[in-house]
Amino acid sequence: MLPIEAVLPDIRAALHGGTRAVLVAPPGAGKTTMVAPALLDENWCSGEILLLSPRRLAARAAAERMAHLAGESVGKTFGYATRMDAKRSAATRVTVLTEGIFRNRILADPELPEISAVLFDEVHERSLDSDFGLALALEAQAAFRPDLRLIAMSATLDGTRFAALMEAPVIESEGRAHSLTLRHLGRSAGRIEDDMAAAIRQALREEPGDLLAFLPGVLEINRTAERLTGLDADILPLHGTLSPREQRAALGPASRRKIILATSIAETSLTIDGVRIVVDSGLARRPRYDRGAGVTRLVTERASQASVTQRAGRAARQSPGVAYRLWEEAATAGLPRFDPPEILEADLSSLVLDCGIWGEPDPRALRWLDPPPAAAVDEARQRLTTLDAIDAEGRPTAHGEAIATLPLPPRLAHMLVLAEDKPLAAKIAMLLSERGLGGNDTDLEDRLRRWNSDRGQRAEAARRTAARWATLSTPAERGDSVKLSRGGLANCLALAFPDRLSRRRSPSGEDWLSTGGRGFRLDPTSSLAKAEWLAVAEVAGQASGARILSAAQLDARDIDTLFAHRIETRRTLAFDPATGSVSATRDRRLGAIVLKRGADEAITQAERETAMRAGVRQHGIAALRFSDGAQTLRARATYAGLDLTDAALIARLDDWLPALVSGQRHLPEVKTDALLALLDWPERQQLDTLAPRHFTSPAGTTQAIDYAAEGGPRVELRVQALFGLDRHPMIGDTALILSLTSPAGRPIQTTRDLPAFWRGSWADVAKDMRGRYPRHNWPDDPTAAPASLKTKKALGKST
Repeated sequence: MLPIEAVLPDIRAALHGGTRAVLVAPPGAGKTTMVAPALLDENWCSGEILLLSPRRLAARAAAERMAHLAGESVGKTFGYATRMDAKRSAATRVTVLTEGIFRNRILADPELPEISAVLFDEVHERSLDSDFGLALALEAQAAFRPDLRLIAMSATLDGTRFAALMEAPVIESEGRAHSLTLRHLGRSAGRIEDDMAAAIRQALREEPGDLLAFLPGVLEINRTAERLTGLDADILPLHGTLSPREQRAALGPASRRKIILATSIAETSLTIDGVRIVVDSGLARRPRYDRGAGVTRLVTERASQASVTQRAGRAARQSPGVAYRLWEEAATAGLPRFDPPEILEADLSSLVLDCGIWGEPDPRALRWLDPPPAAAVDEARQRLTTLDAIDAEGRPTAHGEAIATLPLPPRLAHMLVLAEDKPLAAKIAMLLSERGLGGNDTDLEDRLRRWNSDRGQRAEAARRTAARWATLSTPAERGDSVKLSRGGLANCLALAFPDRLSRRRSPSGEDWLSTGGRGFRLDPTSSLAKAEWLAVAEVAGQASGARILSAAQLDARDIDTLFAHRIETRRTLAFDPATGSVSATRDRRLGAIVLKRGADEAITQAERETAMRAGVRQHGIAALRFSDGAQTLRARATYAGLDLTDAALIARLDDWLPALVSGQRHLPEVKTDALLALLDWPERQQLDTLAPRHFTSPAGTTQAIDYAAEGGPRVELRVQALFGLDRHPMIGDTALILSLTSPAGRPIQTTRDLPAFWRGSWADVAKDMRGRYPRHNWPDDPTAAPASLKTKKALGKST
């Protein structure tokens, strides 16, 4: 007897007296395969029960298990529906379907006719489709189907949040009480595959039963399998890119011991008969949306505590088990508690469009455990607007409605609607939706060729699904369907990812620039490295240098055809601060990529003047040249307490610069008059009073005062011009610094106290001057001598 059977009466009672319930049941309790069959005989259940599963593998396995328990073949009472595979009939009462299939179904018909109940399995995984499907089901129940039963089933004790959201009772089931032993092995600094292979060999020696190993991805699975050759066991991979037949081989019975190398696909919803040992790498590869780069990338990271607990529990579902962990025991507490809800870090383009189709342009108006972030919603709206999928109010356009009818992300649906060759576009959409289909080559043309020649079960199923997509897509109504007679695959990619269209910018083909402005990198040994243009589909890594994962060579001649409505011509004026001149270029560009650039000599005088003004704003006062007089004026203004500083001139640029550049071909020198115009009459009076331009000596000579000199206002003049002066010259309350020179202009003395100079060192200076300049007058008492620059002879004649 499975533990879930003890609470089935409680579930029936909750749904008899109400329409919602939350079931919390640990892994292995039997909730996935026992709850839906137990409800079929309820008086309210006259229609079909939908059981939502997070993964295709789990959906098929659950349907097959329920059919087996009922003694039927799958497709009768119990069936399933996934994107590339379905088995159901008119007699089917319980259909296990993936969350994305349910989302499309309820959007198409919110009333869910002939459906009696929807069971959301593994809601604790918090996938975007699960959260969204539950939000839509709650709205549909309230608006159209008050008789619809809803159950949220979780394997972790977070049922209270779902209960609050759904206003429903919580029913808890005990798990099977099999003992579980945890052994922490730690790991080396080397490759994870080496440590995993060693741990698997150790576990096989120490414990009986089949072994389930968790690795982050397909590459690590293949490398680990290579290191396990020679073991007396079947080594079976288990991941999402395998065909259903290959996946069943890992889940079914075997003639000898099994080693199952799995991704996180095997964490929940599956009980694998015979597994008594789990070996956990502690790593997971999960999609993380990089909002800065606008791409979703796979990131290898530490698994969460909830995840490693689920993994370990696989070993004790049917009997006592052992879990080997490749980390130290103390490190478990440092793992994140849960995986973050997908809605908080996903690309929300599909969600925003689907909400618009539902009739609610703002996704945050629905009922969520965690509402979508506002920034992510805004970004999604921008992308959908670019695709012409929504209008300014967020309502779907006719093109958006056509996109929404397809079970594809908006980019790929947009491509399929616009493409003239719909079978080819549908195949491209499948290549980009199914990892590993046609291999993993960067060149999607090569992948398509390999897929076309692949006769395997998975390849055939993918072709059937793509053919169905092609028939679902209606012809474009916008009059811009693209003819794909040449380079069809690349053209389709360019339609889906116009912001990733890239041009080579290094001879090696390693560096590329996208129309969206981001730099991409390509393996220079790739067959695509010699191309000039690439239509890029998938990238991974940081925004500044993301690695190209898939692309196709694009003929440059097709760019005008594909993007005529996006190519723009920009005329740019540039100011050169070194010469003060203005030049113009004319660019033809697609986004950040310049298709053609040339000089433009036809610059009007108005454009030139505008560019010069903008250049001064950009480069600051340093772009200007000031005449000596203008520099002097600014120094005087500063001394007088008036503001002609750099900051003041920039702030009042419009008051004086237009007149300066009017009619000029180059930025002219700033003359005194341009700055004087900024001072009103009282300010000019203040300037002349507090900072006079000149000093007039007793000899009648005038010398310019240097207000920018170190130490204060300074004037340079011959000492003879100051004879007869017994007081020091002042500028207001400040002593004027006197730089005294000989008749030949050589420095004699600098002083702030002329009387002290006359009384002190003048005697020695006069003695020296008599020897050097005997024709000039050098009195013993300069305060009593006439001020004159003349020689003694000339002075005598004048007297």
